[in-house]
Amino acid sequence: MTPRDSAGPREHVYVSPGSAHAFVESILVAHGVPLENATIAAKHLVEADLRGVDTHGINRIPSYLARIRQEVLNPRVSPELVQITPVVAQVDGHNSLGFLGAHMGMARAIEMAKEFGIGMVSVKHSNHFGMAATYVLQAIEAGMMSLVFTNSSPAMPPWGGMGKLMGTSPIACGAPAGKTQPFVLDMAPSLAARGKIYKALRRSEKIPKDWALDGEGRPTEDPASALDGVVQPIGGPKGSALAVMMDVFSGVLSGSAFAGHVTSPHDPSGQPANVGHFLVAIKPDLFMGLDEFKERMDYLYQRIVGSARREGVERIWYPGEIELAVKEEREKGGIPFVREELDALNREAETVGLKGL
Repeated sequence: MTPRDSAGPREHVYVSPGSAHAFVESILVAHGVPLENATIAAKHLVEADLRGVDTHGINRIPSYLARIRQEVLNPRVSPELVQITPVVAQVDGHNSLGFLGAHMGMARAIEMAKEFGIGMVSVKHSNHFGMAATYVLQAIEAGMMSLVFTNSSPAMPPWGGMGKLMGTSPIACGAPAGKTQPFVLDMAPSLAARGKIYKALRRSEKIPKDWALDGEGRPTEDPASALDGVVQPIGGPKGSALAVMMDVFSGVLSGSAFAGHVTSPHDPSGQPANVGHFLVAIKPDLFMGLDEFKERMDYLYQRIVGSARREGVERIWYPGEIELAVKEEREKGGIPFVREELDALNREAETVGLKGL
């Protein structure tokens, strides 16, 4: 790791991707996770950090380990896949790490899509699966389009309501391209993912006033008050409806928890999370040749980034392009952490006799 002055007022410590991966792998193995499964989890967590989605990177480790110690997340089991039809399968996560069931599900969806043109997998009895875009990237690496949905613990009211009921469940999808960047969308139906509020809390930072309401329904800049209250949906009723959609496809369909009954990864109550996921892989050359599809994707990219810009806008970014630029930078210079974040991770390492970051 290397300390450097950050662009902001606080110093960051930079950790190489390899060191981050080895740390996660070793600490999960020390808590009973089989090496093969720990490697999958580490890959997904470090990928989030590399792409600048720090809210879903290795800073999540303490919350996962807490649930393992509470015996509400089973570190030793592996997911189980059942084939339903030639193009549909279901994965039972058996309360394992969420990365495992989602990774297995997307791998099977890709296999079905290669043979039949499309593959759909529902995942039940899972846990928080990290950054949704990692499963989109898994499909893109195989030359596939994809849809990736999940539900999550209550954080947002239905439009017009006051209490937490719907999750800030991400909507992700993607498609490969030819010579340009692939299309990668990963967004929450809220103004900010709840993980960003936890990140602000870890770093003792304020949040924008429009992100959340406190327990009394008032806008707040305090992350602790925001976590006691609710986050705000994007586009008012539209964001609220998208959160309901995630619950339908991920929770209701799979047989997992839904309607506000998913347990938070930060919840100390001892209840299994019972998260559901919905994964689809699509062969992009179903209706035309692959070269033509890629040329059309390249044309779309050029049309988007080449659009006329408003005054003060230096560049128009394609979905997923900013994250790719951050990844290229962090692969060379390392992943930035503030000291408090590393201290929390290193305390976890000390409990099992491992070297910290």
